[in-house]
Amino acid sequence: MTEAVKDAAVAPTRPAAVKSADRTVELLEVLASFDRRLTLTELHRELNYPKSSLYMLLQTLVNRGWVEVEPDRGTYGIGVRALLVGTSYLDHDPVVRTAIRVMEQVRQEINETVHLARLEGDDVVYLASRESEHHLRVVSRVGRRLPAHSTALGKALLSARPAADAAVLVPEAITPLTANTITDRDALLAQLEDFRRVGYSYEREENTPGLGCFAVALPYRNPVTDAMSCSVPVARLTPEHEKQIVDALLGAARTLTELLRQPGLTPL
Repeated sequence: MTEAVKDAAVAPTRPAAVKSADRTVELLEVLASFDRRLTLTELHRELNYPKSSLYMLLQTLVNRGWVEVEPDRGTYGIGVRALLVGTSYLDHDPVVRTAIRVMEQVRQEINETVHLARLEGDDVVYLASRESEHHLRVVSRVGRRLPAHSTALGKALLSARPAADAAVLVPEAITPLTANTITDRDALLAQLEDFRRVGYSYEREENTPGLGCFAVALPYRNPVTDAMSCSVPVARLTPEHEKQIVDALLGAARTLTELLRQPGLTPL
């Protein structure tokens, strides 16, 4: 028996996808990826399903509340049921429930907006926010997805992993979100090395003009998946305030990691 045959014999078999379920999920993901509602023709172009099948699938999801339709325009968008399920994910996540208390303490200490996010692929997804009381403040980003390479949260998570593992998650061609986004891959990887050394990350106006951000990874599991950050308008970002933010985040990371490592709280 050849090595290739041996490998094939012991390799786990991937379950076959159920076509209708696969198409339903793909359709919802396409609707969620656009910032506007889409017509049947546009969805057909994106998905290349038979129009009749696509229409029947849309009607089923509309009836179940997962998709909403504007009859006058014939456009479709994500329905309220998707929001309810997404909220349920946050409500049942033990990390989010535990982190909220610590995030509120950080917000009270530094009076800036604090975020919790999770690495998914080469993006970060925002799970929770606590907003500052300043008139000029960062709006909650819960449920948003941003490239890891342009966020302090993503950089904290990438720098918490071995250099070779992090490099796999950094795209060869980096698309800038602002004029300040680091697009030189080698420069970004070198920056991650610096962040590994100091234990926290930062970015200035790399994904939002006028905002800076600092972040720390939460190493309660391996590989690290979650991080906490503080976003602040650059107009308030003095050296003294920067130190206050970094110290608060590092302290919060130690506290939260200790809490999350308690037996039975999170799956490690």
